[in-house]
Amino acid sequence: MAEEHGFQAPEGHRLCANNCGFFGSPATQNFCSKCYRDISMKAEQEKSAKSAVENSLFPAHAPPMVFPTSSAVFSPENSDVDRRRIEEAATSTEAAAAVALKPNRCSSCRKRVGLMGFTCKCGVTFCGTHRYPEQHGCTFDFKAVGREAIARDNPLVKAQKLDKI
Repeated sequence: MAEEHGFQAPEGHRLCANNCGFFGSPATQNFCSKCYRDISMKAEQEKSAKSAVENSLFPAHAPPMVFPTSSAVFSPENSDVDRRRIEEAATSTEAAAAVALKPNRCSSCRKRVGLMGFTCKCGVTFCGTHRYPEQHGCTFDFKAVGREAIARDNPLVKAQKLDKI
């Protein structure tokens, strides 16, 4: 950007290595503070993703896997056990990903709701306009739940009958 406008940095100052137009410093590898922060965040995310993958493939609490040597006899039972372990690891990572994702759009109008999404008792996320059951045609039976709550909170009381004199 600085080259486009014909700007030359004074001596002792260096432009950012990404050519964003700001000055960099040797302490930040000749990047400006913003570019350096972005690059260091990317590196940190890559490192955490790599460690997460390694932890999911080789959990710390699992016993170390013993690989058969050439003297070991191959049996279909061992391959089934290994195949099951691989399938269990794959399903556990898929389940964790499914739990982590929360819908961020209203189911009626597809508007982005962000952190302010309202989860209805029917289990669907809605925006502020469609959060009411009348607005989105809720399938949850509020009357039945209310009846059950009243029956649970107010048990039937029967007194013993009095003897007639």
